Amino acid sequence: MNAPAKPSTEQDLNAFLISVERRAFKRTVFAVRDEDAALDIVQDAMIRLVQSYADRPPNEWPMLFQRILSNATLDWFRRQKVRKAVFTNIGELESSAEDEDGDFDLLSVLRSDEAGTEGADDGASRTEMLQLIEKEIEKLPARQREAFLLRYWEELDVAETAAAMGCSEGSVKTHCSRAVQALAKALQSKGVTL
Repeated sequence: MNAPAKPSTEQDLNAFLISVERRAFKRTVFAVRDEDAALDIVQDAMIRLVQSYADRPPNEWPMLFQRILSNATLDWFRRQKVRKAVFTNIGELESSAEDEDGDFDLLSVLRSDEAGTEGADDGASRTEMLQLIEKEIEKLPARQREAFLLRYWEELDVAETAAAMGCSEGSVKTHCSRAVQALAKALQSKGVTL
C-alpha cells in the first residue's frame, strides 16, 4: 500500500515559498516590466496559495503555485487593459486574442547568476544577445511563449507544464517544439547560432 502523503506544516510552506520567490519575481518582472507590480503579483500568488492550498501535500505546491502565478499575472494584464494603461509590447499581446493564457514577455536573463565574471566586451555582447532573444520570445504566440518559459525557464517537465497551462501533454510538446523552431529560425536569420 502507498503511504499517505506527508501532511504539510507551516515550516514546509515557508520553505517552499522562500525557494520559489526569487525565480517567481524574476519571471514576473519580465512579464510585466514593472518591479513594483511584479512584487505585488508574486505576493498575491503566494497569499492565494497559502489561503487555498496550504493543507495540500507539499509535492503539489509547485504546480499549484505556477498556475496561481500565471493567473495572477493574467489578472494584472486584464486590469491594465481596463485602465487603458500603455505598456511596452503589451498592446500587441492583448490584441492578438481574447483568451490569452500566458502573456509572459521573456525568458529571464538566461542564467544571469551563472554568468560569473566576464570582461566588458563579453558583458556587452551577452547583453545584446539577451535583448535579441527577448525580442524574439516576445514575438511568439502567447501559448508557445508560456509553454517555452514554463519548460525551459521554470524547468517544469511536460506533465507539470500541461497541468500549469491546463492543456494536454501533447499540446505542450507541440507548443514547445514550435517555439524552439521559431526562435532558432529567427535567431539564425540574424546570424546567431545556438
